[in-house]
Amino acid sequence: MTVADLGAVLAIEAQAYSHPWTHGNFVDSLAAGHLAEVLEGDGGRIAGYFVAMEGVDELHLLNLTIAPAGQGSGLGSALLETVLAHARSRGLAQVWLEVRASNARARALYARRGFDEVGLRRGYYPGLRGREDAVLMRRVVAAPPPAPTRGPATATVAAAAKAAGRGGTDGVE
Repeated sequence: MTVADLGAVLAIEAQAYSHPWTHGNFVDSLAAGHLAEVLEGDGGRIAGYFVAMEGVDELHLLNLTIAPAGQGSGLGSALLETVLAHARSRGLAQVWLEVRASNARARALYARRGFDEVGLRRGYYPGLRGREDAVLMRRVVAAPPPAPTRGPATATVAAAAKAAGRGGTDGVE
């Protein structure tokens, strides 16, 4: 996604949501270096997009949208797989997202793609009648690297070093 794509992206946003992201939201995300891609459909028109923010060992999906005319055609699943592939290629352990509690279709898509509902953020989204809760969802993408452990050889070397008065291999006596 580039700034040049924002006209088409904002048109989809306005069609898809009662409270769409603003031009400034997208510009800020691009300026921050967030992962942002568009999905082209027939005729090279933008059919969907996503914006995600990388963290230390996770990817937070901020926005994934398919134009209403393309919803239910598998484009959302394909775009979500692109997000997951980015997480895997970066060695990130998990992907997080929030979704409106009332958005059963999106929640079902995420569940089919291996996301678990792990929490609720009360009053997270603006709604037509007050605020709406968000369901917090997470998918484990890759196992985190194992914590360093002392194997038998390391323990033997550490014991021998300590006996010789030189301390252990990890600098802790």
